[in-house]
Amino acid sequence: MRLLSIREARQDDVPAVLELIRALAAFEGYLDDFAVDADALLARAFGTAAQCQVFVAERETLCGYAVVQTLAFTFDLRPSVRLKELYVVPAQRNGGVGEELLRRVAHWALEQGAGRLLWDVLAGNDAAERFYRRLGGRPDSKWIAYGMDDRALQRLAGG
Repeated sequence: MRLLSIREARQDDVPAVLELIRALAAFEGYLDDFAVDADALLARAFGTAAQCQVFVAERETLCGYAVVQTLAFTFDLRPSVRLKELYVVPAQRNGGVGEELLRRVAHWALEQGAGRLLWDVLAGNDAAERFYRRLGGRPDSKWIAYGMDDRALQRLAGG
């Protein structure tokens, strides 16, 4: 088995990363609403106004990825880094791939001067909760996640 490599994604990784993102969408149950295509991923991750940083795990092929975003500053004038997605193909789980991806994200967050790394876990994903707890993550009981879908946004905006 080839050694694991964790690196920043490149533009030529987009087709493979897109397949991994699609697999996560299927796992999390929103594949019917999935709208990401190669052009959108190229623009949002590699364009002149990139909105995220993507890291990939590679052995023979890409076997996992992480997407992070930086929130410019918070109460302590240090940025927060939000882990938006972390996915490892099932055949590579429990072999250190996720941990190495998260370690690379943590290193990058510190390079950005971040004061914290934040993420959400899908309700009922006990394996993910065990994984994050093992690495030092803890649920934040001070906050409850809220959200609005597009219909609620339109109602609130008056349209």
